[in-house]
Amino acid sequence: MAIRQLKNYAEGKWVTAKAEGDVLHNAITGEVIYTASSEGLDFGGMMRYARKVGGPALRKLTFHERGRMLKALAFYLLEKKDYFYEISAYTGATRADSWVDIEGGIGNLFANASLRRQFPDERFYVDGEAAKLSKNGTFIGHHIMVPKEGVAIHINAFNFPVWGMLEKIAVNLLAGVPAIVKPATLTSFLTEAVFEEIIKSGILPEGSLQLICGSARGILDTIETGDVVTFTGSASTGQKLKSHPRIVSEAVPFNLEADSLNSCVLGMDVHPGSPEFDIFIKEVVREITTKAGQKCTAVRRIIVPADRVEDVQIALGKRLATSTIGDPKVEGVRMGSLAGMAQREEVKERIEQLARTQTIVIGDLEKFEVVGADRNKGAFIPPIVFYNDDPFNKTDCHNIEAFGPVSTIIPYNGTAEAIELARMGKGSLVCSIVTADDDIATEFVLGAASMHGRILVLNQDCAKESTGHGSPMPLLVHGGPGRAGGGEEMGGKRGVLHYMQRTAIQGSPTTISRITNVYQQGGKQNETEVHPFRKYFEDLEVGDTLITAKHTVTETDITNFANVSGDNFYAHMDATSLEGTIFEGRVAHGYFVLSKAAGLFVDAKKGPVLLNYGIDECRFTKPVYPGMTIGVKLTVKQKTDQEKRDENDIAKGIVRWLIDVYDETGETVAIATILTMVKKRNQG
Repeated sequence: MAIRQLKNYAEGKWVTAKAEGDVLHNAITGEVIYTASSEGLDFGGMMRYARKVGGPALRKLTFHERGRMLKALAFYLLEKKDYFYEISAYTGATRADSWVDIEGGIGNLFANASLRRQFPDERFYVDGEAAKLSKNGTFIGHHIMVPKEGVAIHINAFNFPVWGMLEKIAVNLLAGVPAIVKPATLTSFLTEAVFEEIIKSGILPEGSLQLICGSARGILDTIETGDVVTFTGSASTGQKLKSHPRIVSEAVPFNLEADSLNSCVLGMDVHPGSPEFDIFIKEVVREITTKAGQKCTAVRRIIVPADRVEDVQIALGKRLATSTIGDPKVEGVRMGSLAGMAQREEVKERIEQLARTQTIVIGDLEKFEVVGADRNKGAFIPPIVFYNDDPFNKTDCHNIEAFGPVSTIIPYNGTAEAIELARMGKGSLVCSIVTADDDIATEFVLGAASMHGRILVLNQDCAKESTGHGSPMPLLVHGGPGRAGGGEEMGGKRGVLHYMQRTAIQGSPTTISRITNVYQQGGKQNETEVHPFRKYFEDLEVGDTLITAKHTVTETDITNFANVSGDNFYAHMDATSLEGTIFEGRVAHGYFVLSKAAGLFVDAKKGPVLLNYGIDECRFTKPVYPGMTIGVKLTVKQKTDQEKRDENDIAKGIVRWLIDVYDETGETVAIATILTMVKKRNQG
């Protein structure tokens, strides 16, 4: 193919650098295919553009609007995936490797789009519960979270040029923060191809995303308070960036996700011939060969009971021998090349270092076959497995990482030793243990968790549906302590909140209700002549309240409810069994109180309320005895718009109601939040 210079996307336009810059190669053939440079880009201008154009446009949107935007983008990119697969092959990736990178990245967009349902249809998020700060409840505190008014700078690694970009931007975009993406230059041609389609789609507001193909040296000089920097790559580079003077002086959050010496443990209970043994071998082989071992989560240490080392070595050798190496375009090839020749030389150097204290038992750097390509021109390297006979003293395997298809078998005696060995990685993104014994699993997880960001427990019950050791999931955190960087990415709602500022707010319940658009107990209530259940979704306002008629509870009520429900708990039915309890006499069922409350506040006629959607919280705060009189205050607590699934769907929203059941003294006896689905007046 003809050599092409990669483009940058800055300040709303595509920019070709003034110099050719770095030369990029086809990892399989060694052929020069692209050049990449950022010379001439105004990083300060890009940052200002993101702050002044992208940020305000995103912040105008609600979480639900941003989520729908991500969903639309995911569908758009999915239609282009075959084009991305073609380009991905130049990185040395097989079809399966590319699937993880491309469709896994798009899957992150879908997953984060779905997260919108965990947020209100607002431009801000109300965090946690209100705090009562005064005796009479006239002064309260709460927390809100708003988008940071800065820029997310993502400095990504070469091994996942699509996933690395999409898993990060999905989160900052949902939060309402624009981003500048800096992929690793080596594989930036694939990132550029996906990025170009993102811009072509026209789905994102202008200024939401910018791209740098080439060096971004100097961009951190332009950061300000409100920005966020993320880095994925080597720990040494990450630590240098993290200590940048502007990071420190501007108190800019810096998320570091570094390569780590991850481990996979064979449980003491697992022996050859068992399902778990086969699962272990399959998992380790997959982690050695997927992306040719170029994964920050790949298994670098294979921790095995000492009396099963030979069994594991033989089984791994047989499976790895079937992993055909070569050009991914050739049918039957299971493992491609490294991403470039520089990576191959670096991995070889690390193998030489590891070989000083341990022995290669599987693989040979000089003797391996490559199908459909020249192994000298391409960045090929075979799977290499070491054996370390004294891992507590020969510690190179716990300190040196060969970022390729390289791992070490390590013997242990007893689960406590396995925990200690796993922890000797000094902080890992992930470890896994294959065991059918839940006691072993519990001991290992609790012992190893403080040094790991994620732990996978595998057995035959979950193996078929497991996403595997090496697959971080959008709804779980990705990161780890110590060597792994001490950061966290993704994690569902947690990741989104990373790009938001948490602010404590204080005031009266009425004022806090107005600010948050969530009714706070003790705030002003708006009594209306029209029953709230007669109002359409658009007509309801937070604070709208119905004060119901009252009902005096009788022993007959209690008996009848016991007969209907089948709940004959002694406190309700046997006054002679109450000695030593907190009750003074037969007490009404809590669910009777809630049911009677519903009877008091429900409007029976057909109207805009379509159905009861559920209960979020319910507490019974004071015993209700026969002779006590109860009433209800029904208040609109919060409204959430709901999307129409199709043109035939009913336009509607979800209303959260505060149910305050009180007695004749005015004291609350039960409190709950119920949800109803309410029809909209406008069905367009």
